[in-house]
Amino acid sequence: MALVPRPDLEVADILRDHGAAWRDANRGHVSLGQLKVMSAIERCRTAALGGHVARCESEACGHTVIAYNSCRNRHCPKCQGAAARKWLAAREAELLPVGYFHVVYTLPAGLREVAYQNKRVVYDLLMKAAAETTLAIAADPKRLGARIGITAVLHTWGSAMTHHPHVHMIVPGGGLSHNGSKWIASPSNFLVHVNVLARLFRGKLLAMLTQAHAEGRLKFFSTHAQLADKRVFKSFLAPLRRIKWVVYCKDPFAGPEQVLRYLSRYTHRVAISNRRLLAADDGGVSFRWKDYRIDGPGRWKTMTLTPHEFIRRFLMHVLPQGFHRIRHYGLFANSHRAASIAKARELLAVPPPSEQPEGAKVDQPAERNAADGQDRHLMMTSAWLDRRNAALARSWCPTGDAGACSDAENHPIRHAGPATQQALERSNRRNCGACPRSSVQSDATGSIHPDIERG
Repeated sequence: MALVPRPDLEVADILRDHGAAWRDANRGHVSLGQLKVMSAIERCRTAALGGHVARCESEACGHTVIAYNSCRNRHCPKCQGAAARKWLAAREAELLPVGYFHVVYTLPAGLREVAYQNKRVVYDLLMKAAAETTLAIAADPKRLGARIGITAVLHTWGSAMTHHPHVHMIVPGGGLSHNGSKWIASPSNFLVHVNVLARLFRGKLLAMLTQAHAEGRLKFFSTHAQLADKRVFKSFLAPLRRIKWVVYCKDPFAGPEQVLRYLSRYTHRVAISNRRLLAADDGGVSFRWKDYRIDGPGRWKTMTLTPHEFIRRFLMHVLPQGFHRIRHYGLFANSHRAASIAKARELLAVPPPSEQPEGAKVDQPAERNAADGQDRHLMMTSAWLDRRNAALARSWCPTGDAGACSDAENHPIRHAGPATQQALERSNRRNCGACPRSSVQSDATGSIHPDIERG
């Protein structure tokens, strides 16, 4: 079984070392969502969440690996890989054989404090205004004159983890005509002018914020409490109507493969990845960050923050519970995505992707039920886990005593202590690759393996 090497330093390590002190110092100023994220990341892939044992089925080998369960929190740097792969696999079949553009809408600096105090409302309006702007300009007969599709992803951070809300969009270079009879392609290197997008985006978002304020959906605190007054809020927005808003349209991708590669970097990203962390101690946390004002290798710099400031910046980007940061609009809207993509493929004379790749295993209902049974099997009590783990250890460690065992270092389960014993949720017996037997025995139904059941 191949294991992914663990980084030397993780966000979880910083939270475990300094999280308790940060909570005490900020008591009363931390949201429940932020506390949950801290707890999830601190417990991720530790004995606290349980785990499973992978053991070579060869009696002569007995090689065993303990893997602890993930927290699966969407803000955890370690838990996004599987979610990203699953999401990308679903999107791969939906890609069209056309050029794709990358459009970025950025919230002006003057609105970022308002957005932070009203995350759910303002983030939602930001994504809505950006999508409506792109769809409206593309549908204009003077521009593209087509109904396009959009995949949008919300990011709330800059490279230094500052609050910097912006929306990344992937837009195909073309769309369906208004009557759906033909495909209208955009120029290969141009979608729409960014100045046109910026002006309409500015007008739409400010109008939406004004309406939200009138409806009492915006709340203001601390130095911004006076913005609750309608006239003060109107005066606050006035300068924003005169400045240039930032909308950026990058060069089109070379093809669908490049789109997938890009999406894999952006869709399930968190504020900072573990690989950017360099060092951490009581004096500070050092990490790499990218200065976008500089071109070339020199844009990568090192920043050091106090542990409490690092945690504060990281938790700034915790999204409201249930907030969808990946959204689809236009032709890609969930309600009619399949029909729209099928129509586009027909007009582009592209055959639909194979429903089932050759040689792929068909997911039978019985197998799905077995998988469901395995999921239910994971809900086990810690006392039962202790008994089962002890039985597994006895089956291949003759002494059960680290002091008496001459080969204790090769018996990690038996001699790992109570923390590890409480971590085991299920047992899969696999070939470790070091011995000649290559078959795999996996408990798909969730029943207990015979050698464990005896315990």
